Amino acid sequence: MRTLVVGLIVVFLIGAIFLNSSGEEPTDDSTPPVAGDTTTSLGSETSAPDGTDTTTATGVTSPTVGSTEPTPSLPPLQSLSLETVFTGFRQPSTINAIEGDDRLFISQRLGVIRILDESREMLDPAFLDISDRVLAGGIEQGLLGFDFHPDYANNGLFYVYYTDKGGRRQLSEFQASTSEPNRARADSERVLIELEQPEDATDIRHYGGQVAFGPDGYLWLSLGDGADSRDQGQDSGTMFGSVIRIDVNTGDPYAVPGDNPFVSGGGADEVWAYGLRNPWRFSFDDESGMIYIADVGHADQEEVNVVPISEGGYNFGWSDVEGTRCFHAQPCDLALYTSPAIIYLHEEGCSITGGYVYRGSEIPELDGTYFYSDWCSQWVRSFKFVNGQVTEETDWTDELGTIGQINSFGVGGDGELYLVTHDGTVAKLTANR
Repeated sequence: MRTLVVGLIVVFLIGAIFLNSSGEEPTDDSTPPVAGDTTTSLGSETSAPDGTDTTTATGVTSPTVGSTEPTPSLPPLQSLSLETVFTGFRQPSTINAIEGDDRLFISQRLGVIRILDESREMLDPAFLDISDRVLAGGIEQGLLGFDFHPDYANNGLFYVYYTDKGGRRQLSEFQASTSEPNRARADSERVLIELEQPEDATDIRHYGGQVAFGPDGYLWLSLGDGADSRDQGQDSGTMFGSVIRIDVNTGDPYAVPGDNPFVSGGGADEVWAYGLRNPWRFSFDDESGMIYIADVGHADQEEVNVVPISEGGYNFGWSDVEGTRCFHAQPCDLALYTSPAIIYLHEEGCSITGGYVYRGSEIPELDGTYFYSDWCSQWVRSFKFVNGQVTEETDWTDELGTIGQINSFGVGGDGELYLVTHDGTVAKLTANR
C-alpha cells in the first residue's frame, strides 16, 4: 500500500445551522464559505496528529481489491495509489482533457488555464489567461469550470464558466488559435450567459461550477442557489440552484433543446433539473446513460444524485429538504422530491467533491465505479450504481491516504482518473500489481 500525503491539511470548520430542540426553524443559509462551501458542524471531523482522517462511515467498507478477479492480461490488482503528476499550481479548480490527447488542461481559479504536456511539464505561456476579467474573491468565485466542444479538433471551440469583475456568473465561448495548438485567443470571447447574484443573496457563494458536454451533444452547466436558498431553491423558473442544458451549435447566443422539460411551461426553458444548493461537480457516465450530481449540503448532509439523462425535470428538494430530511419545509413530504442515491453526515465530512465513473483501461477491476471525495475530511470513497441501487460502497483512505483538499476530479485523454487539490497537486489514480 502506498500512501501519499501532500502539504499541510487546512480544514475550516464552520458552525452549521440545525433545527433546535425547541422546534425553531433553521435560519437562512448565510455562513462563510470554504471551497465549494464547507458549512459544517463544529467538532464533526476527527484527524490524527499527522492529519490523517480517522472518521469512518456506517456501511462503507474497506477495499478488497486483491480478491477481485483480474483481467487475464494483467497481474492481480493488489492496491491503489495516487501518483503525483505535478505540483505547484495555484488553486487549480478543474482538470480536463481531449479524448485521445496526451495533454492535461488545468484551470486555476484566478483565471488561467495551463497545459501539462505528454511529459507532464507545464507549458509556457498559458493556454488561456483571462485573469484581467475574472474576480476570484472569497474561495468560491473565480474560473470554476470549462469544457471542450465535441468537435474541438475542427472548430477549436471551448466553454468557460467564471465570475467576472462585477461578481456576475458568466458562461463564455472561446476559440483556440489556428496557428498555435497550445494557445487560445483571449480576444475571441463570446458571452452566452451572464447572471447577477440574486438580489437577496447573503454572501458571494454558491455558484456551482461544472461545465460539460453530455453524450447528447448539448452543453450542461451547474449553477448554485446564489446563497439565496429560500427564493431560488424551489423555483424552477430561475436558473439558480439548477443544472441547465443548452444547444451552443445554433441560436443567438444559444438555443434550447426542444425536449428540455420546461420548454412548454412550468419553469425556465434552460433548466433540466432544480432543487439544488451548490452542485459544484457533476459528471456523465455515457455507458449507463446516467448523470451523477454531487450537491454540497448545508447543515447536516452531503449528497450524490444519480438519475438518467434521458428524462429531466427532477426536483432534488433544496431548500425544502436537505438530503433525506425536511429542512425549510417543516413538515415535508419526501415523496415529492427526487431522493439522493447516497448521503453522508457532517460527522464524516462537510463539503462533497463529486467525481467520475471509472471507465479506463488500466484498472478494469474498477469499471463502473464512481469516485468522490470530501473537501474537509479529505478521504476518497466510491460506489457502484447498478439497476437503481448503490452497491460496493468503499472507503479508500487506508489505500490512498489523504492527499489534500480535492477541488476536482477529471478524466484524461486516455480515460484514466485524475484529480487536483487546493494546494496545487495533480495526481493520477494508479494500480499496484
